[in-house]
Amino acid sequence: MFKIQEVRELIKLIDGSNIDEFEYENDGATIRMKKQANTVVTYQEAPKQAVAVAPVVEEKVAAPVAVSAPQPQVEEAPKKEDANLQKITSPMVGTFYASPSPDAASYVNVGDRINAETVVCIVEAMKLFNEIEAEVTGEIVEVLVKNGQLVEYGQPLFLVK
Repeated sequence: MFKIQEVRELIKLIDGSNIDEFEYENDGATIRMKKQANTVVTYQEAPKQAVAVAPVVEEKVAAPVAVSAPQPQVEEAPKKEDANLQKITSPMVGTFYASPSPDAASYVNVGDRINAETVVCIVEAMKLFNEIEAEVTGEIVEVLVKNGQLVEYGQPLFLVK
């Protein structure tokens, strides 16, 4: 079985490389990653006993994925695609917060002008509250996640024009 930190490290290494597809097997557990416009990360443990293989599942946002044992899947939903839009993505796995406290106003809202140093949200990971800066200049056109939602590394949080 893989530890979450090992999976995170593998994701970072594959994301920073020019590898499009990766598969790793260790002690009967397999992890498979593919880089595409819409990412699908698949994890499966080897079954303890014979398990019937489910038919191939075809999805509109990703290439077909064969499913053999219960396995969690992380997928990005299709978003507005525009050549003028930039994405602000999560630099870590954690919980998204739009404001510094529950009774405070959101850092940014749709229509707000931002610059590279503008704090746009907080991502809480392991009881540490990390302020996320925009790193881009423009206007917020869409907030892609809800307050309190769990976010993954590299998941788009905002669209900026």
